[in-house]
Amino acid sequence: MLDYPRIFFLFTLVLLWLSAQVGIYLRRFRTLKDDERDDFNTVQAATLTLLGLIIGFSFSMAISRYDQRKNYEEAEANAIGTEYVRAGLLPAADAARVRGQLRRYLELRILYYQTRNDRELQQIDADTAQLQNEMWSAVQVPAVAQPSPVIALAVAGMNDVLNSQGYTQAAWWNRIPTSAWALMIAMAICCNVLIGYGARGAGVKSGLLIVLPLVAAVAFLLIADIDSPRRGFIHVVPQNLVSLLDSLPK
Repeated sequence: MLDYPRIFFLFTLVLLWLSAQVGIYLRRFRTLKDDERDDFNTVQAATLTLLGLIIGFSFSMAISRYDQRKNYEEAEANAIGTEYVRAGLLPAADAARVRGQLRRYLELRILYYQTRNDRELQQIDADTAQLQNEMWSAVQVPAVAQPSPVIALAVAGMNDVLNSQGYTQAAWWNRIPTSAWALMIAMAICCNVLIGYGARGAGVKSGLLIVLPLVAAVAFLLIADIDSPRRGFIHVVPQNLVSLLDSLPK
């Protein structure tokens, strides 16, 4: 469900609203006395503060992962662009072959960032792996046939291209742990139960109990959206890769 932020938003909104209703229901068994109200308010405020801190830390975790994905997109574009230039150090036939492969590889990497379909992603990954093997063979053969420091630069550049894809993949797999989400939602449920339990008659009738579930659900939506690489509203745009593709000779 975390891969679908909008569905997750509706789920958490309903769940937290029901938690507040559970708090209202629990008042039927025992209501707060006047001398208990101050202590209850202290516990309630402390719990809400802790929830706010945890949401803030989770948001920071999501932002750092999003920035990491953007940085690796830039690193990929730099690695591919550098290797495209270094391919000129190879013999003419091999250079033309490697540059053609790099152009196709660049198109695949752009599709990797843009696709939202799981089946298309599997095909892109398979094509990328096959093309990586072909590119490595294309620089390996001349490097073995004519070993020199100049050709070694082209081989090192291709190694950077392949490594950058692995770093990108690892960054896209790096998500906020499910256990952290479970603890954060559990704390939000506890807070809403306390809000419902401590609400007075006027607050219940005015509909104010929907405020905290709505605000918390929106916060969860934003965190889940940023933490989800492919779905939601916020994505990593492969602007550096697209710019590099446009700059290459046709």
